Amino acid sequence: MKRNGNGHRKEKAVPPPLARRDFLRRCGTIAAGGAALTIAGLLLRKAESGKRSETFWQIDPAKCIYCGRCETECVLSVSAVKCMHANRVCGYCDLCGGYYRSNVKELNTAAENLMCPAGAILRKFVEEPYFEYTIDESLCTGCAKCAKGCNSFGNGSLYMQIKQDLCTNCNECSIANVCPSDAIARVPTTAAYDLKNG
Repeated sequence: MKRNGNGHRKEKAVPPPLARRDFLRRCGTIAAGGAALTIAGLLLRKAESGKRSETFWQIDPAKCIYCGRCETECVLSVSAVKCMHANRVCGYCDLCGGYYRSNVKELNTAAENLMCPAGAILRKFVEEPYFEYTIDESLCTGCAKCAKGCNSFGNGSLYMQIKQDLCTNCNECSIANVCPSDAIARVPTTAAYDLKNG
């Protein structure tokens, strides 16, 4: 506290309190500025995500070697890569290379005889000697064992593909970074899934 020339204390001038109307006006200005910044940020984020969603990650089945990295390298706890089945290519074989392990002793559905460790391939009798195979995507982990077996011993109707409803469309796909055959690339959203149709 300062003292004047007479030794008396010199009080510091305190500005008068703001009138209620002025106080509310200043608060409103600050709030409006914050809201404008928030809206601008949201619009910028939406524009950036819009650019990114113009393309998506896709597996080229002609390049895929079924290495199994799709299961382990995806940023999701359960991979967005799932086994797909091209019904028009399928031979409806009794001894399916994607369903049964090679060199099984008996053709039964015991777990030790099946290729899929998660039980995601369902087999339904059609007529002798044909069976229909479907994939339960909720069980599929993307390990690619079935697709590898089908492409090694069958006609290749089972293959791997990234499910767009599950994929987070990362800016840089962690699976694509480690894919040994460069089978994963960004493609325009106008392009459909690269499907095997025969």
